[in-house]
Amino acid sequence: MVAEFNRELTGRMLKQALKRSSELKALVTYICNVPGSYDMPLIIQALLEKDDVDAVVTLGAIVRGKTKHDEVIAHALATNIVNLSLQYKKPVTLGVAGPGMTWRQGEARIQDYANRSVEAAVKMVLREREASKRNENSSYPVVIE
Repeated sequence: MVAEFNRELTGRMLKQALKRSSELKALVTYICNVPGSYDMPLIIQALLEKDDVDAVVTLGAIVRGKTKHDEVIAHALATNIVNLSLQYKKPVTLGVAGPGMTWRQGEARIQDYANRSVEAAVKMVLREREASKRNENSSYPVVIE
């Protein structure tokens, strides 16, 4: 999932995330665009309800402005992501850079945030699949292909 706000940054994050997904042989089933990072939870929920979704990767850039609005957005997003992940028992990664970040800092963080978000999702899904194969209690259900 990618935020359209600050598209110059998030478009590059998406490109990097797709590259990293391909390197890790992770199947990207859906690419969803949302107006901004704050708008992600509704679409995250819709994705988590799908049987063919094992994890959701979020990509966004919350750049500091003249007010503390960036902090409000980031806090609300992080809280909702955690709650949705727990509710649906599937990982949702936070590949959203910010708050308190300048545009230049956002540019410097593109590759790292995109890579780490994808890598975290893949690691979580693989760990649960391995636990399922060993018939161990897994912490959340996963769709096994």
